[in-house]
Amino acid sequence: MHIGTVLNVFMRDFRKQKKRITLTLVALAWGTVSIMLLLGFGEGLHQQLSINRQGMGGEIGILWPGRTTKVFKGMGKGRRTHLYMSDPAYLKSRIPLIKNIGGEFHRWGAKVQYKDKIMSEHITGITPNFEEMRNHIPQMGGRMINAADIAQKRRVFFLGFELKERLFGDQDPIGEMVSINEMPFTVIGVMAEKMQMNSYSGDDANLGAIPNTTFEVIFGDPYLDNIVYQPHDPNDMKEIEKQIFEAMGAKYKFDPTDDNALGIWDTVAGMREFNNILLGIKVFLGIIGALTLLISGVGVANIMYVSIKERTREIGIKMAVGARRSYVLAQFLLEAMFITFGGGFFGMSVSYILIEGFKRVPIESDVLDFMGRPTISLEIGLVVISILGIMGLLAGFFPALKAASVKPAESLRYE
Repeated sequence: MHIGTVLNVFMRDFRKQKKRITLTLVALAWGTVSIMLLLGFGEGLHQQLSINRQGMGGEIGILWPGRTTKVFKGMGKGRRTHLYMSDPAYLKSRIPLIKNIGGEFHRWGAKVQYKDKIMSEHITGITPNFEEMRNHIPQMGGRMINAADIAQKRRVFFLGFELKERLFGDQDPIGEMVSINEMPFTVIGVMAEKMQMNSYSGDDANLGAIPNTTFEVIFGDPYLDNIVYQPHDPNDMKEIEKQIFEAMGAKYKFDPTDDNALGIWDTVAGMREFNNILLGIKVFLGIIGALTLLISGVGVANIMYVSIKERTREIGIKMAVGARRSYVLAQFLLEAMFITFGGGFFGMSVSYILIEGFKRVPIESDVLDFMGRPTISLEIGLVVISILGIMGLLAGFFPALKAASVKPAESLRYE
């Protein structure tokens, strides 16, 4: 069977049923635009929210002190546990699965002053590896806290980007002196702007960070507020958690099976659940779009049934002179596919133009920054093409089967 012949027959039918086929093509295009936009919105949402979740740091665990709820080796329950400056190094030496680890202090309501501006701010004491673990990336021209700052207990200050705006406005703060609780600090860097979806101590944009060794000396705080750690392999997070309880239980004498003795936030497990939720949203949006598109398939099937009715004598003559059923079946299937993919590819083109055009419109919106913009991906294109293919086959198969079952003798008497 020659494709050109099928195409010629299709064009002949198009001229006969111009209005019906045109409306069906428009319906197919509209259905394709619907599913492409819905899937594109789901993909854009997924990508942007994934980026936002990385704002706090990717693939990390946060460890807090807790209170024992089990009796252990003669000691009663209800004892508070504490975290000390020595604990990060202790855990790193006992648990090789940990890649990075650092202790963190927090102090809310610290007095921060620059010239005549006096503010009450959130100050943290951190280590250099927070740049990688917590995405404390410095803007050009500045730097993050380094190992020398920790070792020498330097009075250096790393600013969140919103804190920088409140203190300095448009002025370059690098090298400027500020005071924290009446003690002078040198500004060494400003955090690069980022979206942050999660936090455990407030948005990073509003914090000011100093070396944790400096924090310990200045504020006289003997206990870490929390410890942040990062694994070599995110799949090891559960094993690391188990080993942390064992190591800390051995050091501070509590039952390693006492889940309340320490608190741990496993962000890797949270990311898996988050991705599953987003996948469910994308599947839901895809089903809605697919149902809209499948309704157009009814129009394709209707056109094919009408075409068969009008060409019954033609089909009978072909079969009378030796045409096989498979030839007739394939002919009508191909015609259905022509209609389906014709409308589908037109709709895909319109969708691509709309989405790419929308992405290039300079709209300032916090909602768009947080939710993202619709995005077309290869996977979306493959999904839509697959749906179009399945719909074309279904819309054409049953009419084609009816055409292939025409009896030549009866068809020649058909008016």
